[in-house]
Amino acid sequence: MHICYVVAMRAEARPFVEAYGLSKVDGFFVPLPCILYDGMAGDCRLSVVLNGEQHGTDLVGCEAASVATMAAIERLHPDMVVNSGTCGAFKAQGASIAEVFVGNGAMFHDRRVPGDDGFATQSLGNYAVWDGSRALAERLGLKMGKVTTGSSLDMQPCDLAVIQQHGGQLKDMEGAAVAFVCSLFHTPLLLVKSVTDLCDDGAATFEEFTKNLSAASQSLNEANQRIINRLSAL
Repeated sequence: MHICYVVAMRAEARPFVEAYGLSKVDGFFVPLPCILYDGMAGDCRLSVVLNGEQHGTDLVGCEAASVATMAAIERLHPDMVVNSGTCGAFKAQGASIAEVFVGNGAMFHDRRVPGDDGFATQSLGNYAVWDGSRALAERLGLKMGKVTTGSSLDMQPCDLAVIQQHGGQLKDMEGAAVAFVCSLFHTPLLLVKSVTDLCDDGAATFEEFTKNLSAASQSLNEANQRIINRLSAL
């Protein structure tokens, strides 16, 4: 089995890239900025594709995630894509910092396209995930939550209204974009998210994200190792 992780930030990917001793493949995606790490996890081929960098920082957000996912699927032909990263969540829903969730679906929360039901459906997305996601989460004792994606780190009241209306629990900047591309290629998708900030605790989002990124990335690494071990046995 070939599992391909699509990850936005170096900090999110570094722990399990190092844990599996994956090798960087220089120039694989040129002229795109995406970065490939490749190797084996037991009998399973494991690839990690980063969005890349621009202006000295990690490329985050929907556009970069879409490019990385499309490039990864077209050039690597994986059996499954895993979008792994950090996210915001809600204290009122029982989430805590550095807690890891498996996504049970993905949608956009900030694409407001007026028009008939067809445009509304397209703008929200509501993409499906791999049908084994729930069984995997239950097996590993991980909570599940609906991933909602937007292009900004902060959250406006209109975004929150959409999230609440559609049962969103996890807020990120990549998940639905990865899901959109996977839906076009009919590639199974698993979403794995670790909480860096609680959207409803009154703290400034960027400060919370920065403070908790290391801890959330470490718990993400631990969960991903368990997930990879389980997937490699399929």
